[in-house]
Amino acid sequence: MSESDIDQKILDRIKKLSEKYEAMGQDMTSYLDGLLHADYLKYWDYINLDSLMGLQQPKTSFPDEMVFICYHQITELYFKLCLWEMRQIHEHNHPDVEFFVARLKRINNYFEHLCHSFVMMTDGMEKEQFLQFRMSLLPSSGFQSGQYRMIEIGSTDLINLVNLDKRESFDDYSSLDQLYEAIYWKTGATELKSGKKTLTLEQFEEKYSREFLQLAEDTRTTNFNQLYLKHYKGVEGEELVVEQLKKFDLLANVDWPLAHYRSAVRYLQKDPVDIAATGGTNWQKYLPPRFQKVIFFPDLWSEQEMSEWGKHWVLNQLNGK
Repeated sequence: MSESDIDQKILDRIKKLSEKYEAMGQDMTSYLDGLLHADYLKYWDYINLDSLMGLQQPKTSFPDEMVFICYHQITELYFKLCLWEMRQIHEHNHPDVEFFVARLKRINNYFEHLCHSFVMMTDGMEKEQFLQFRMSLLPSSGFQSGQYRMIEIGSTDLINLVNLDKRESFDDYSSLDQLYEAIYWKTGATELKSGKKTLTLEQFEEKYSREFLQLAEDTRTTNFNQLYLKHYKGVEGEELVVEQLKKFDLLANVDWPLAHYRSAVRYLQKDPVDIAATGGTNWQKYLPPRFQKVIFFPDLWSEQEMSEWGKHWVLNQLNGK
């Protein structure tokens, strides 16, 4: 076959490849030889299917523990996708309404799927099985999802994550360390009787606190709340940004925790005394949004909307939505 018989597009690509490898001081011919002898890529190899299927390792013989493991792993993969999009937003040159809105929509799609799919946890396991196998997993808890905390920190100013009862005691001069010590989810991981930190929380802080504080520092000016206030408030296309930010706020801070609350009520609520949550966390006060009022973007909501935070979820449930 002569050179004239080769498609010009192929020749153009070979030339570009040659220029690429030459710039790196590499011999393109060697790379082509490697490509010539390489095997075809297979689906199961590309996604590491065998390794993925081997990551589910139940600790008990109860069948429904597999549901519990798989769903939590699926959740963490969606959180990873959220963080992947968030990192792009944090590092992007703003303002860019189209870019910001597009990635906010992706994040909201991930959270919508998670909220809708939580029925697999709420209704997908036998209560008797859950209460038995879950005790074998102590002191671990979904509370210890570091990725979810990173989503929170990357979304808003740390003051908006401080325990509701303590927010007014801080000001613009408060350090990130001070704010972090008062963060709302630490209250949710205290022992029900003594009020002391649970082992669940102690382990969590030991593993992640330094990383969380570094993230808070890195995103001090690029978290979503600051990006809106500095680059998108009052600009053309603001309404598109606001729509997605408010949707994200409700999904992450109302729908998602209440999906957990519904599950906790099913498995842990028992008259006359509720069953202690795994790890001893105080789920009755920690999960309901009306108690914590974690709101990523307070400038986007009216006083009435914030005072009734979470009410729309209750109304949707009553209407069967």
